[in-house]
Amino acid sequence: MEKFQILDGLVVPLDRPNVDTDAIIPKQYLKSIKRSGFGPNLFDDWRYLEPGEPGQDHSKRRLNPDFVLNRARYQGAQILLGRENFGCGSSREHAVWALEDAGFRVILAASFADIFFSNCFKNGVLPIALEAQTLDALFAEVDASEGYRLTVDLEKQLISKPDGETISFEVDEFRKYCLLNGLDDIGLTLQHADDISAYEERRRQEAPWLFAQL
Repeated sequence: MEKFQILDGLVVPLDRPNVDTDAIIPKQYLKSIKRSGFGPNLFDDWRYLEPGEPGQDHSKRRLNPDFVLNRARYQGAQILLGRENFGCGSSREHAVWALEDAGFRVILAASFADIFFSNCFKNGVLPIALEAQTLDALFAEVDASEGYRLTVDLEKQLISKPDGETISFEVDEFRKYCLLNGLDDIGLTLQHADDISAYEERRRQEAPWLFAQL
């Protein structure tokens, strides 16, 4: 998993409450368990004018010109601005995979569904809950200023705006440690690789029959 320390990124506003995981990545794309390749299908039903299917050449599909992520001014955005209850619905981890594959590293919203919130940290995406009035101000500023960017400093737990104003945010210390060091569940386990190997060797000596070839 890629480390997250400081991100200076373009912001895109998705001004909708209750964005569920089926909207983030529709069910027909859940057959693959690879973590990559889902970016073109992020918000698939909103992004394109006709339904899509796995294996399709999505570059040939017609884009919905009214969907905010399709606007030229937001191309390359890495910070997604949302509303309350972001990531509700089913627990599909593919939703975070699609966001990360599309380049998003930070999601700012009033609140998050619990499982989606946890899945973000496991996949190198930082979800930040902000007060509604703070989000209202950000939505207005993004709309008024093309190319609006924010700098997110995870170590300092600060969001810096273009005018120099800063917004502090809360994050669990353990999850912060994992993101700063790029550690997912496998990475955390591998930190104890020597202890695991020592235990296996000790068990091999204590109970050799458990390791006998059948």
